[in-house]
Amino acid sequence: MPVGLGPLPVLHPVPGFRLGIASAGIKRVGRKDVVIMEAAEGASIAGVFTTNAFCAAPVTLTRQHLSCSPRYLLVNTGNANAGTGKPGMQAAVSTCEALGHLVGVDAQQVLPFSTGVIGELLPAAKVIDAMPAALADLSEGNWAVAAEGIMTTDTQPKGSSRQITLAGQTVTITGISKGAGMIRPNMATMLGYVATDARVAQSVLQHMVKAAADLSFNRITIDGDTSTNDSCVLIATGLADMPEIASTDSAEYHQLAEAVNAVMLELAQAIVRDGEGATKFVTVQVNGGADRDECLDVGYAVAHSPLIKTALFASDPNWGRILAAVGYAGVANLDVEKIDVYLDDVCITRNGSRAQEYLEEQGAAVMTQAEITIRIELGRGDCTETLWTTDLSHEYVRINAEYRT
Repeated sequence: MPVGLGPLPVLHPVPGFRLGIASAGIKRVGRKDVVIMEAAEGASIAGVFTTNAFCAAPVTLTRQHLSCSPRYLLVNTGNANAGTGKPGMQAAVSTCEALGHLVGVDAQQVLPFSTGVIGELLPAAKVIDAMPAALADLSEGNWAVAAEGIMTTDTQPKGSSRQITLAGQTVTITGISKGAGMIRPNMATMLGYVATDARVAQSVLQHMVKAAADLSFNRITIDGDTSTNDSCVLIATGLADMPEIASTDSAEYHQLAEAVNAVMLELAQAIVRDGEGATKFVTVQVNGGADRDECLDVGYAVAHSPLIKTALFASDPNWGRILAAVGYAGVANLDVEKIDVYLDDVCITRNGSRAQEYLEEQGAAVMTQAEITIRIELGRGDCTETLWTTDLSHEYVRINAEYRT
């Protein structure tokens, strides 16, 4: 079961953004697995994408189409259309052409997204056949259903929503995401969509989505694997009665960015809470680094360590594994005698060795909790970074061993 992940909150409709869901039967007959999203004419759309060199055909197309004033997003689950070569690209192109024909826009104004099994050709005909039903279902109130429609191994849909007063107007920010495994995004999550009715210039929106992803989706890891299909898109429909945000220096930019950051962080943490087989939600906080990179190097060394993750699953306060991970993180000239490590507020090591006051029972008590913070004090500077991860359980192995069966 997900760790501390409750039912979907209220997802406020975003004026000028509609979602429709249908069943193409890509992996299972009757499953809602195709989502079409429609943005108002003149909307700004920005995105960040996977750094995996084997990026999927739809990722390549979406990158190309972003500069063509896109209006529609086409999402399918059950098939990633990655590692499928030229036939996979043609399949993605054909779905864009088909949707463009149905709604009367150029194919380049369609952004395709796929998620699911890697290495299998997208059944484009099934996706195309489902398009009329998805278009007929378009509604501004369909966020919750769409959150279910983009799921793969997720056990629960993921969504977040905020309303703020911006330039004297009520502005909405609502988003959904999916992801539970193959999570170390390096840009975003496997799939994430956030929309607002604020008016934002495209170049400013691109800055906003990158900054928000860096503070949220780029701070989570479940298994250290970077997917071929990671995509995170931010849409500004521009229907709010307000001046356009045309500068990253404006007060309105910072106010909207704060709300977007909060939505994306909630979506990113929901992915960790629903990690495949997860029983623990783990915060890894690295303080006192000389710079951002060494804090992240230490944080990811701890968060990715299978020995630490299995100890977390077993509720075993094996602090030696944490010290070992910090030591191999690659920080130059690391003075181990300055390093303190905490489980929540319990100091387990001080100055690079076991704290004199530490008792095993204290560490064991923390490790039995569903939510745990591992805090590492490097004593090298003023930089701080925080990551979120999970334990590694028997269930994770089972899910991924049986993924294609």
